[in-house]
Amino acid sequence: MKQIDITCIIDDDPIFVYGTRKIMEMADFSNAFMVYKNGKEALENLKPILKQEKNIPDVILLDINMPIMDGWQFLDEFIKVKTKKPITIFVVSSSIDPQDIEKAKKYSIVKDYILKPISPDMLTVISKKIVESKNLGNST
Repeated sequence: MKQIDITCIIDDDPIFVYGTRKIMEMADFSNAFMVYKNGKEALENLKPILKQEKNIPDVILLDINMPIMDGWQFLDEFIKVKTKKPITIFVVSSSIDPQDIEKAKKYSIVKDYILKPISPDMLTVISKKIVESKNLGNST
């Protein structure tokens, strides 16, 4: 599996975060992790990182149902932030509501909608999609 430098997980469920990190560590998926409990906390911490252009995550796993600032609100604000490095975002949710899936597709920055929990097989799919995104970004 292609290793990712930094993975950012934005989710208020500590059990999901713990399990996902463990699976990613076992799969040697990522060198480092950033974890935020809601969209507001993530934005407040990611904006300075993006401005400095150092330690920018390669991928963001974004939950949509969170307190304070949900995933949709995060996306609405995040698309306004400029970054030179492409960041691949996956919406990761337990929601099977077709409206949520369709809404995620409306954000060009969202690569895919993934149902929880994340499995080792899903990490392989995620990794391939990230590599595809990077290759597309390099060809333009």
